Amino acid sequence: MRVAQLPLDYAGSKASPLWTPQDTARPIDWSQRRARGAGTAMKQRLPARVRPLAPEPVVLPDAPRFLPAGDSAMVVEFGSGISPELNTRVLSLDRELQETPPSGLVETVPTYRSLMIVYDPVMTDFDTLGAAVESALLRSEGRDLNGRMWTVPVVYGGAMDEEIAADLAHVADHTGLSEREVIRMHSSAIFRVYMIGFSPGFSYLGGLPEPLHIPRRSIPKPRVEAGSVMIGGMQSAVASVPTPTGWYVLGQTPVRAFDMQRGDDTFLFRAGDMLRFEAIGESEFAPLAKRAAQGEPVARLAV
Repeated sequence: MRVAQLPLDYAGSKASPLWTPQDTARPIDWSQRRARGAGTAMKQRLPARVRPLAPEPVVLPDAPRFLPAGDSAMVVEFGSGISPELNTRVLSLDRELQETPPSGLVETVPTYRSLMIVYDPVMTDFDTLGAAVESALLRSEGRDLNGRMWTVPVVYGGAMDEEIAADLAHVADHTGLSEREVIRMHSSAIFRVYMIGFSPGFSYLGGLPEPLHIPRRSIPKPRVEAGSVMIGGMQSAVASVPTPTGWYVLGQTPVRAFDMQRGDDTFLFRAGDMLRFEAIGESEFAPLAKRAAQGEPVARLAV
């Protein structure tokens, strides 16, 4: 049996094998589908200016891996890297399980390339759940995710904060673009919400134009405010709560990505949504922030 060979990952450490080809003519033996998690290799730490920016190559195996995560969770891993196709497979299975939940399902956690499925070990077990997930995978193929399109207002640059002004200037210097070009390029892109994580409602966004790719900070900032619109590596993000970060802040949005007073809409964005940023003036920020404080989304949904 041949193990698929993978290249080095983004940080230069050896990537682990993702899958081994299965004989599809035979019944699935779930005991053999239990893959061992790979140990975390020591990352190479290079100065920020010379850290490689090439994205991890996207690997899309024919079949996903099924990994146990403790005694009450399963991780279905679809591949490696960041790509819409890979993430669509994750979200398609997630939606299928939400609509037709197998016995014992507690919750699901979608990421860039994998779906964690938490289950009640009193009601089901790894093998039984695995068989149900395999059936759900077949039903989820070709599914239309119907992601929503949001327009998010942003005050770019130093009008709001001197540190934001310094970050924008650094990004412009690093990329060789003017600050105006950085803002134009960021606000003209269409971003995909790949996953929510790190902190409540924190949105990881793919689709950052390649000229804006930039290594993350070698020394993280101890705090940026909720609503910070940031870039780092090949991604953008919207901070949902005050947080430390190694990303560069380009601007501030009055939108509250995480707001418990919205009830069922506590998390404004969800994986699979699309975002575009709209530059607004400083005078427009305060009225929008006031409405957001009263529970309004402020970000606009495409009709």
